[in-house]
Amino acid sequence: MNERIKLLDVVALTEDVPDRKLRCGHVGTVVEILGPDVFEVEFTDNDGRTFASLALKANQLMVLYYQPVEAA
Repeated sequence: MNERIKLLDVVALTEDVPDRKLRCGHVGTVVEILGPDVFEVEFTDNDGRTFASLALKANQLMVLYYQPVEAA
């Protein structure tokens, strides 16, 4: 994936993280940029309660889009 991940992007996991009980497809929000291609992602339930927050690499994430994106 070639898109650049930014602060507050909505992302989905592209792989399971079993030790944190997260599965491929879980949706979270980037809450901090920790370093090149490393991001703190917060996962919340439907009531807005955080159930996981962890550092993930860019290759473990896919940015989600909710409207058309203009071609670069």
